[in-house]
Amino acid sequence: MQLRYPKELVLKDGTDAILKPLEAGDGDALLRFYSQIPLEDRWFMKEDGADPVVIRKWVMDLDIERVFSILAWVNSRVVAHATLVRHVFGGLKHVGHLRIMVAPEVRRKRLGTWMLLDLIRRAMDAGIERLRSDFVVGLEDSAIDAAYKLDFTKECVLRNFVQDQDGRYHDYQIMVKHLHTEWSDF
Repeated sequence: MQLRYPKELVLKDGTDAILKPLEAGDGDALLRFYSQIPLEDRWFMKEDGADPVVIRKWVMDLDIERVFSILAWVNSRVVAHATLVRHVFGGLKHVGHLRIMVAPEVRRKRLGTWMLLDLIRRAMDAGIERLRSDFVVGLEDSAIDAAYKLDFTKECVLRNFVQDQDGRYHDYQIMVKHLHTEWSDF
């Protein structure tokens, strides 16, 4: 299941980017990346990537069978981080969970799509049958649209489930992609 890295990409605007797996030495660059992401974009993460303790844990606990992360680099700077999280035991071991964060200045340039396609391929090679991704409705609508374009389907919407920093409630949408591991999904 070894996919070749680094991978060179050309974004929609002609910008060159490189995808590489997260490595132990990437902590400072990853912290700089998340520190520049607005709080309202980080608010719904499970952990705050702008916290040095969180970043240290992420880079110290590299277990690619459980969590596989890729970074997108432009001009020696991290501009996006995508992760495939999976259970290695039990009733959810056939399910992967995708998370992605893209810097505002490189959004809508297909970088997130390239990263998700890379993680989908990795998930297929690992025998994962379903991918899940969660979104905040009204705040992550462009990401929801991108997920639909990659054949994710809406499984459910949890009404008024999450709160923003101002205490306003938002719907939480869970989307799933069924992978076809017996033949190419692309």
